[in-house]
Formats: sequence, structure tokens, C-alpha cells
Amino acid sequence: MYGFFALLVHGLIYSVVMGAVFRTRHSTGLGVFFCLLGTMHFLETYLAATFFIELPFGLISPGSTVMFTGKLAFFLLLYIKEDAEVMRQPIYGLLAGNVLMIALGLILRLYGQTANLPGYNPDFNFVDQMGLLMVVGSLLLFIDLIALVIIYERLGRSIARTVPIRMFISLALVLSFDQFFFYLGLHFLAGVPPSAFYGGWIAKTAAAAFFSLVMTVYLRFFERQPLPARARSAVDVFDRLTYRHRYERLVERVGRDALTGLLDRGQLDAKGTAMLQAASRSNASLSLMMIDIDHFKSVNDSHGHVVGDGVIRTIAETIAAAKGEGAELFRYGGEEFALLCPLTLPDAVASAERIRVAVADSRHPELERAMTVSIGIAAFPAHARSFWQLIEKADAALYQAKAAGRNRISPALPS
Repeated sequence: MYGFFALLVHGLIYSVVMGAVFRTRHSTGLGVFFCLLGTMHFLETYLAATFFIELPFGLISPGSTVMFTGKLAFFLLLYIKEDAEVMRQPIYGLLAGNVLMIALGLILRLYGQTANLPGYNPDFNFVDQMGLLMVVGSLLLFIDLIALVIIYERLGRSIARTVPIRMFISLALVLSFDQFFFYLGLHFLAGVPPSAFYGGWIAKTAAAAFFSLVMTVYLRFFERQPLPARARSAVDVFDRLTYRHRYERLVERVGRDALTGLLDRGQLDAKGTAMLQAASRSNASLSLMMIDIDHFKSVNDSHGHVVGDGVIRTIAETIAAAKGEGAELFRYGGEEFALLCPLTLPDAVASAERIRVAVADSRHPELERAMTVSIGIAAFPAHARSFWQLIEKADAALYQAKAAGRNRISPALPS
């Protein structure tokens, strides 16, 4: 009975201290929480290999049962409240630190003239054994966490609102996998008997239920913000856990023009329809400006495409700086831009005039002249009821501005 009580107290103290440090991460930083994880990782591995409590169903180690299960639970909490990239950072630190410990131990082993202090002679066999166990444990931890998050997300498809059950099932499955492989390491390196495997599996399943309850209480009373939405695809979760930066850079590039960094034509079609529908629901206005650089072909013909690209970038930056809050700027194609703004027609005309003047005042050191733009404007609901009609009306107004002499603004004709 005392063994059960000791494990319960161990779990409660671990949960309270780790939870308190995690709760202060926004003021003290996550580094404090990571350092605590690293310290507990060593003690957890040491206890898992050397310290066991005999219970009716087998040998139980607090390091393996309480501390390791608690660590997985807090890693899952870190994923839920932060993101996958943050969750994987301490794993790299643990793995690098364990490899460094083995390397430094091997170097010191070559020095054979250590001072002889009674009772304090170095035990390099212990260092080697612990270092190897910790390296294996860190590698398993990385695999465990990938599996943990993927299972957690997959379960969200069918029981999305039952976070405690998702946590418990995820932890129980991953701990069963880990118990088998970590026991094999303990058995061959430290001679741990088979009863430690069965007892550890039963105890870890119970610990998974305990920490799932702890995490639920913590989220309910100490982290009241809504849980962030996560990707449901297992492949996507794996990518975020392993190659997050590459993933995000790819996502950022999709839908953007390579030359200017503006949203592209495909994004205009998607966002324009959504913005018009939102304006229709709220009985608001939406204006579309089609903006074309005047006489741009002559720039490419006389100065080359490199200079022409520089002119497009400069004008794009000028329009972006003058477009106003809430407006979305797109590169429509070639030397043409589209600007969606939540403005009435008179306000859009005034905004277009500011843009026209700003472009005319911008400087292009490679050219002998100023550059100007022509702007056609159409508004919803004054000129069109659908987004495609809005584009047609604004495009027709742009041709009117160019036909009238360029460097001017032309609102669309009434329907």
C-alpha cells in the first residue's frame, strides 16, 4: 500500500511543480521549463534503471512510470498550447547533451592518473551505461512524440471535443510501444527482470489516466484560452514535427507573386469572392481598383527587363504604402495590379487619387522620367452584384482611363 501512496505523491509533486513552471512561461520564458525537463531526464533515466518498487502486479520504477509518463504528458501540453516546433526543441537539446556526456566520458577515460580519493573514485562504467541509456531514451522520445501527436490528431477526427480521452488513448498507446523497447534496453544493459516489463506497462497505463486528468484540470482552470485548431492530416503533422521551417516557407510562397511578394491572381479570385460575400452579408461596400503602369513596354524595350522588374517592385511598394488599412493588393499580371478595399465609391476615388499621386512622385534612378499609373474603379453594389462583374466593370473603367490620356482615374459607368 505504501508503494501506491509513494507513486501517487511522486506524481502529484511532479505535476504541480512542472505545471507551475509551464504556467509562467510567458513571463519567465520557455527556457526555464526546458531546463527543468533536462534535469528530470537524467533522474528519470537513472531511477528507471536502478530504483524499483515491488507491487502486486510487478516491479515499478518511479522514473519510468511517473516521470517519463509525466514528461510525455507535458510535451503533449506543450504541443497543444504552443506548437510542434517548440515541442521538438528540448528533444534536440537532450539528445545533444547525452551524446556530449558520452564523448567527454570517453576522453576522460584516457587519462589514467586521476587522484585516488577513498570512496570517490570515478565510475566510468556507470557513466557509459547511463549515457547510452539516455541517448537511446532520447531517440525513443523523438519517435514517441511524433507518434503521440499524430495519434492525438487522428483521434480528433472522431472525438474532437473529448480532449481527456484523446490524451489518455494517445499516451497509453505510445507508452505501450515505448515500454517494450525501453525494457529491452534495460534488460540487456542492466539485467532488469521480465516482471519490470509487465508491471511497468500496467503502471504506465494507470499513470496515463492520472496525467490525462491532471492535464484536463490544468487546461480547464489555468489555460482558459480556446485550444488552437490543428491540422488533421498525419502527413502534415509529421512535416510540422520534423521540417517545420521548410513547410512554412513553402506555404508562404504558395499564392504569392515571386517578383513583388504580393498576393497573386489566384488569391484575388478566392479573396475577392469571400470579401464580396462578407460585404453583402453586412450590407457594406467593396471597391475594386485595376491599376496599370503607363507606357511600361517602353521601359523594357529601352532599358531591359531587369530595370523593368525594378520599376514593378518600386511601384508595388508605393501602392502598398498608400493603399490604406484593410485593403488587399494583388499582382494581377504583367504591369497590372488589383486592389480590393472596403470603401464606398467616393472614398475609393479619393484613395485612388492618393495612389496615383504617390506613384507619380516616386523615383526611379535608372529612368530619365517619372512613371505613372492609370486606375479604373468599380464598386459593389453600385456597379456589380458578383465578383466577376466587378472585375469586368473595373477593367472597362481602366481602359477608359487609358483612352482618356493615362495618368488618371476613371470610375465605372453606372449599371
